[in-house]
Parts: sequence; C-alpha cells; structure tokens
Amino acid sequence: MATHEGSTFKRCGCRDDNGKLLGVRCAMLRRRSGTWSSTHGRWGYQVELPRTAQGGRRQARQIGLASQEAALEALQRVRVLLDLAGQDPDDLIQVADLIQAEIRARRPLPEVEEVKRRLHLGVNLRTEVPTVQEWLAEWLKDKPDLTRNTRRSYSSHMKNHLVPHLGRIRLDKLQARHVEAMFTAIEEVNERIIECREAGDTGAWAKLERRRVVSLATKHRIRATLRSALSDAVRRPDLPVTFNAASHARLPSCPRKKPLVWTADRIKQWEKDGTIPGEVMIWTPDQTIRFLDHARKYTWLFPLFHLIAVKGLRRGEAVGLPWANTRLVDGQIDIHTQVVQLGWETHTCTPKSTAGERTITLDATTVRVLRTWKRHQLEAKMALGAQWPDTGLVFTREDGQGWHPAQVTDWFHRITRAAGLPPIALHGLRHGAASMSLAAGVDVKVVSAELGHATTHFTQDTYQTVFPDVAKAAAEATAAMLKPAAHRA
Repeated sequence: MATHEGSTFKRCGCRDDNGKLLGVRCAMLRRRSGTWSSTHGRWGYQVELPRTAQGGRRQARQIGLASQEAALEALQRVRVLLDLAGQDPDDLIQVADLIQAEIRARRPLPEVEEVKRRLHLGVNLRTEVPTVQEWLAEWLKDKPDLTRNTRRSYSSHMKNHLVPHLGRIRLDKLQARHVEAMFTAIEEVNERIIECREAGDTGAWAKLERRRVVSLATKHRIRATLRSALSDAVRRPDLPVTFNAASHARLPSCPRKKPLVWTADRIKQWEKDGTIPGEVMIWTPDQTIRFLDHARKYTWLFPLFHLIAVKGLRRGEAVGLPWANTRLVDGQIDIHTQVVQLGWETHTCTPKSTAGERTITLDATTVRVLRTWKRHQLEAKMALGAQWPDTGLVFTREDGQGWHPAQVTDWFHRITRAAGLPPIALHGLRHGAASMSLAAGVDVKVVSAELGHATTHFTQDTYQTVFPDVAKAAAEATAAMLKPAAHRA
C-alpha cells in the first residue's frame, strides 16, 4: 500500500498589528499548559496528492473542521481513497482529481465504497454523476422518436411526480425505498383530496390546485417511466449505476379491468340509483343494434359508429382513416394512420405499435354501408364544389372537414342518451366488437390481429366478455351432461 504524507494543524483568523493573518502562530491557540484551546481556532489537514496529468504538484488541504479528531478522520479518508487506486497512474490521477474537486466545491469527500465501485466498473471518476432530475431531462431529450402522446405522458410524470419527489437525489444514490416513499406521499395527497371533496372544503381544495386523484394504474405508469429511464442509465458505461430502483420498488398489482355487460339486473339498478357496476361497461349485441338503429338518423355519423361497432377500430383510427387505405372492392381496410388528441389540438401519426398497423377484412353489410356513405359524401362534395376541402378522409362532417375526436365522443354520448341506453365509453364499442367476434367463434388469433394487439393473451384477458345468453347456453349444456340418459333423450 502506498504511503501518502499528510498532517493536521490548527489555525485561526487573528491578525497582527500590520493586518497579516497569524494563522498557526496565534498564541491563543494553546492554553498556558501547552494544550490546544477548545474555544479558539479551527482544525485542518493537508496531504500531498499525486501529481496532475501535466506533472504539477498539488495538495489536498481543508480547514474549518471542529476538532483534531475530525481532521484526522478526513485525512485518513483521503489516504484510503488514494490507496484504492493502487499503483495505476491513471487511477491515481483520477482519484486525486476527484478529491481536489470535492474540496474546492466545499462538498463532503466521496464515500470509499462508491469510489471503489466506480473504479471496479471502469467508470471515469471525473464524470460527475447527475441527479435524477438532470438524468430524466437528458434521457427524454435523447428520445426523438417518441410519439407526441408518449412524450407528453413522460413529461407529465416527470413534472408532477418524479422530479418533485426524487429530483434532487443523485442518480447512483437512488434506492427502491425512495421510489416507495414517493408513492406513499402521492397516496397521502390522494387522501387529502378525497377528504376535501367529501367535506366540501373549497379553501383546502384550492390549495391542492384541484388536482385529480392519482389512480393505481397511473402509479404503475409513473413507475414504468422511471424504470425505462433507469434502464438506459444502467446501460450507460460512463455512469456508475448498476441498480434499477424502480424495478425493485413495491407497488400493489393492478389487474386489468374486466369489461362488464349491461345485463337486465344491472340496468335496473342503474335506473334506480345511477350505479355503474364497473369501470369498463359494454352493451349486449341487442343493445348495440339498438344504438346503431338510433344512429341511422345521423347520416354523417352512422357509418363511422357502424365501423367501430363491427370491426373494433380505435377512435383515432376511424377519424383519421383515408379513402386511399379503404379498398371496398376487396372488402379490406389498411390501418396505417390515426388522429391523436393532445389537449384540444390534434395531429396525424402512425399507430404506436407495429401490431397496430394492420389490415382488417370487412363483412358484406359493412361494405354496403361504406359504399352508400361514399355516394352520399360525393354528392355533398359536388354540391359544395370548390368549397369542399380535399382531406381524403373517409369520415367527414357536412362541410367536408374531418371530425375532431372529442366531437365524435360527444355525439356518441348524445345518441346513447337519446336511445335510452345505459352509459358506456366510446371505447366500449371496441370491447363489444371483440367480445362479439370471440362469442361468434372467431379464432382468437384473427380477432387479436384485427384489433391490432401484439398478443392473443392480451385480447382474451382484456376484451373477452361472456354475454349472458352465451353463458346461459354453456351452463345449460354443462348441466345437461349430468342428467340421466332417459331425461337427455
């Protein structure tokens, strides 16, 4: 082990008659007995450091410590840090540079284990480890291919949760307990928001800036954002990060919400007290027919709702569907674009996943609906002449402009209320289309591909719903197997 010469000393800020600092020469630093005064002066240390890369001499020197023991401890810390480098010249220079930089910045000396780990990883010690806030900003900046919706979601998680709770922590110091503490704090705010709502306390509510309750699903998305950012940090060779704290942070599981069908009993309860039994509700096939029959009164909207209800398109896919991708002779539609809503603004982009870009096959009835609609649209175009905008979209308003996604949702709810149907989200039509296809015996692989899912497991787990009549038939068929042979005959 190398020997690094150093010593401790005591000095004060007293000056002589000429105004010069006395430093270690001040008589008040010692008592008459020769021992050090406990009330006058401050301790310090100095140690010879390895030469700089240019060959210059230098020292590690620090003053202002409370006791000689503190000075000796700091001196020993410097020696131990230098010993970690062994006889490697470059490592010695790096460790000395790090010690010198920390002292000049008036920061505590680095932990021995941290420097040892970074030397073992081959990480350049001169690289300053960023905070969580600094890394998140750099990470998001280096992701130019993100969709605008995804970027907006990441930015929201960072601004509202990750940076306020974790931003000041140095990246390599982040632990799972820090992440768990963030979620605990979020839940405490949730409880205060709910209390303010129930008590009608507008003053306290205003202090909470009318924030929404953060759901468990949102917490999982927040953790997923942090986990993705930390995974990239772990892969960076210049960062001493070997541990993904978000992956190890405990969070209650969040099972996918199973769609529930509006059965007669559920409708009766809803009509009585407004109870909606689940977060995701869908209609029975008869209820969907009732909706479409009522939607026929709205010429400019019926074809759009028919296509969503039968083929399960997403709202943005239907709104952004161009005629160029609609092949009525073949009875097929190519899904390559979608309209995404950001606030009130919209933009057209490709589906967010590879599976989302797909071809769906149309039934004969849907082909007839779209052909009738196309004729109607051409007639309106000829009537307006040059005033008709050439958007190339399948579904347009009476003036030829494309539909805003929010307008489609608003009209959906209006028609639902006019038809006297129990409420569902527009996305519930997609759930219903998937459930009807699976109940009709269509292979799950076909259904999954046409919905644009990456796996059949997701399709079955999230979208498959047993309609009451299908479940009843299955129950009767099972019970029939237990009847005596004479009864079955």
